[in-house]
Amino acid sequence: MTTTHPGADTVAVIGAGTIGLSWAALFAGHGLRVRVTDPRPDLAEAVDAALAEAAPQLARQGLDTAGLTGRVHLAGDVTEAVRHADVVQENGPENTDFKRELFAQLVREALPHALLLSSSSALPSTTFTDGLDDAGRILIGHPFNPPHLVPLVEVVPGRRTREDSVTRAVEFYRSVGRVPVVERKEIPGFVGNRLQNALSREAIHLVEQGVVGPAELDAIMVNSLGLRWSTVGPFLGAHLGGGPGGYRHMAEHIGPSMQRMWDFLGRPEHGPEQAERLIRAVEDAYGSRSYRDLSRERDRKQLAVLDALENAAAHEQKEEHQEARS
Repeated sequence: MTTTHPGADTVAVIGAGTIGLSWAALFAGHGLRVRVTDPRPDLAEAVDAALAEAAPQLARQGLDTAGLTGRVHLAGDVTEAVRHADVVQENGPENTDFKRELFAQLVREALPHALLLSSSSALPSTTFTDGLDDAGRILIGHPFNPPHLVPLVEVVPGRRTREDSVTRAVEFYRSVGRVPVVERKEIPGFVGNRLQNALSREAIHLVEQGVVGPAELDAIMVNSLGLRWSTVGPFLGAHLGGGPGGYRHMAEHIGPSMQRMWDFLGRPEHGPEQAERLIRAVEDAYGSRSYRDLSRERDRKQLAVLDALENAAAHEQKEEHQEARS
């Protein structure tokens, strides 16, 4: 697969935790030069292991992984990492002071045209850029784990982000095979994590109340809502659930009962005792298998879902083309 990256040749990845390493693999898989920096003492070993793990997954997505490791270079510090970078993807701690200090440095030291993106999963960029002279090229590019497999990137501009920076971010993420969605307002946690947390709150409540265990709840999600929402999402799913009358029929006939159900949704407390009970329940369900085995199984299944969605879209396009010709 040949890809082009408008205005981008080199990407700096700041922070080499799980997300940063996955970004580095994705960018390198799409032919970009990547410079990774992190103070962790095992950086070289971590990068090598991440690339080895990601290579077959990237190849399955149609990417040429020959020379993958040769496109990823280690940088001794932030200054070295951003020296020639057209795009910077930050993956540091969810800490306002840390990000404020780091982005002040990035504004000073990155190339004037470099796009400055944060993988922040909860902090809007305005919270850590208000004091900067130049915040026009800073915005959120929040992925879901692992970003080299899960396509979504939430693109969230801050109050002073320039419109051309948003456009460039969208074009860049599309060029590396992601699905960028621009959010119109800043809100803590953005959209994806807020939805995830809302569902997690009720899931915790149901497990805490003894209705189901963690494994049973996961089975319910995988075999119903997870399956449905992976193809159409909640709003189109509800629109179709209303039959020919669509969402209007659904809202008019089920709306009152939905309101009653909302009133009964749980609000579990996440104190130490409750947290320990939940941790033990999850460990009882999944603790017999290693993180490596579980994550590999997850990744295989995610790739299978992506393959199925791609095949379905191609089949739909073929049918539409045939109908147009007939």
